[in-house]
Amino acid sequence: METLPHWINGRPQSSKGDRKGDVFNPATGEVQKHVPYATVDEVDSAIGAASKALESWRHASLATRTRVLFAFRELMNTHKDEIAKQLTLEHGKVFSDAQGEVQRGLEVVEFACGLAHLLKGEISENVSTDVDSYSLRQPVGVVAGITPFNFPAMVPMWMYPLAIACGNTFVLKPSERDPSVTNMCAEMLAKAGVPEGVFNVVHGDKVAVDRLLTHPEVNAISFVGSTPIAKYIYETGTQHNKRVQALGGAKNHMVVLPDADMDLAADAAVGAGYGSAGERCMAISVLVTVGGAADKLLPKIRERIAELKVGNGLDPASQMGPLITRQHMEKVASYVAQGASEGADVLIDGRTLKVPGHERGFFLGPCLIDNVAPNMRIYQEEIFGPVLSVVRVETYDDAIRLIHEHQYANGTAIFTNDGGAARKFQHEIRVGMVGINVPIPVPMAYYSFGGWKQSLFGDLHIYGPDGVKFYTRNKVIINRWPDPRFRGVDLGFPQNR
Repeated sequence: METLPHWINGRPQSSKGDRKGDVFNPATGEVQKHVPYATVDEVDSAIGAASKALESWRHASLATRTRVLFAFRELMNTHKDEIAKQLTLEHGKVFSDAQGEVQRGLEVVEFACGLAHLLKGEISENVSTDVDSYSLRQPVGVVAGITPFNFPAMVPMWMYPLAIACGNTFVLKPSERDPSVTNMCAEMLAKAGVPEGVFNVVHGDKVAVDRLLTHPEVNAISFVGSTPIAKYIYETGTQHNKRVQALGGAKNHMVVLPDADMDLAADAAVGAGYGSAGERCMAISVLVTVGGAADKLLPKIRERIAELKVGNGLDPASQMGPLITRQHMEKVASYVAQGASEGADVLIDGRTLKVPGHERGFFLGPCLIDNVAPNMRIYQEEIFGPVLSVVRVETYDDAIRLIHEHQYANGTAIFTNDGGAARKFQHEIRVGMVGINVPIPVPMAYYSFGGWKQSLFGDLHIYGPDGVKFYTRNKVIINRWPDPRFRGVDLGFPQNR
């Protein structure tokens, strides 16, 4: 059975270690390949390649970097359906959802193609007599990314295109659950002209992560994953004098006021709650219904759930696929049982779902749980599956208080036809990303993505303008020069080189 190679110094490299893991097809439950768990020496080799490549790549002109990124963008766009298919085979999400993931990642690549504008510094003339002062943004150095299973194409593309465009070199440790897409992207980067060692991939587990966190030549770490691991990444990385952005977990609330368009809200709740089987950090996992909203909304949600087609992600009829592993499926199912034991009402129980011909697949149908209380475990913890909890409150102020008292503050949304209430919500709510009649408020590439509280460790959000700041250091220069002397004649048209 195939074992994936690492990607080090511009080429695939078979692992010399004897530890490896299984990569499943979640729809069938079958192992389709193995992934190596990198040794410390292999991680060091990748970092060494990145360090050597940094010596020249950091001096590459903006024109050169931009041309490489444009070429990468074209290759990704040409092969995006192949990437999406591979993504579906290892993650399980339906093909159309996988296509959307690749497209959103491409938008960050496109943003990185225009990075020359954002790397411009500032200048002040004559701060003193014949003295000027200006600033530069320069690369941090060797940077590493540690990424989750739920977006194996998009989340890494939140990181390495910007890092590379800023003149850094990169070492990526993707999820061991669905790693193949990363190798495909590495090959395309090489074809696009990225020099050897600028982008490296090491597959693995905690051994690889800890080496990246402690290696003295790694200057910055980007991470997306659960809050306990995000906290560990942040604390360990900063203790070793590294710049760290670590995005953690979420419990995203969708507030529905009684005046909302209930059909719109029902469509949004089902799409945002069960899309990608709920394995999204921006999934809506809690419906907060105000006043009598629940009695109008829940029948519409139940109608829509009854029509959902759950099956193999490569089946065009499927709207929701399986969960990533059997272990995760069982963990999510245990939350449903826990909610029932704590007194919540399980209106729709997806644990009984059977997909014909895929009996060994990791399928769990949509679950809808009403009368969830804030002290219940299914409310407090991130479930990361197709489980939508309904919390009923009397007033708008109760809804705000509920959100503010939760440990996570990643994303939230409100559904209402009252412009005043919407504006009040966006102003008052203490959450990083907010949707107004939009259930999943993921920012476009030219803004930045990130939550508050236990959803983010570090000062800067990911991609967008914050991403540029994270992957560069600011340098201020003060100078005094005599009158310049220009010598020589060149009649050629000025060119960028």
